[in-house]
Amino acid sequence: MGTVAGASRARPHRRWLRRVLLIVLSFAFYPAFVLGTVYMATSRSDLPGGRHGPKDAYRHTLASATVAYTGSARWVDWVTFVMEGDGRGDAARLMDVHNNRIGARIGADARNWNEMNAAVLQAVEAGGVTIEDEDRITWLPPERWQDRWY
Repeated sequence: MGTVAGASRARPHRRWLRRVLLIVLSFAFYPAFVLGTVYMATSRSDLPGGRHGPKDAYRHTLASATVAYTGSARWVDWVTFVMEGDGRGDAARLMDVHNNRIGARIGADARNWNEMNAAVLQAVEAGGVTIEDEDRITWLPPERWQDRWY
């Protein structure tokens, strides 16, 4: 009889431990999912300018769209602030902040995954050098581009 009662008392502890483990694994899995899907798509892209160019803009926009689509545009704001600050004083950071905002809007408005990906690519194709329009993707001039993107 003592064994059954002891097992009953251990179960709530195990459930709590399983829930904590599930939460921890979820927090580890989600960034891996976002980075994996974004880096896979970016590596397949024929866009030039891996750093500071169109490919960089694509990577930032797609990552932000993915986070907004699968989570929340608010999450994009938080990650952008942590990674880029407010973007002041640095053209590359300002570009990233700008493109992250556009990606967040695309992801938040998308009805499905394919629509989101197509909208990101379309937005990048309509982008250009040092654009200040809130609705257009931007990147730096070609002399600032670097081939590496990772």
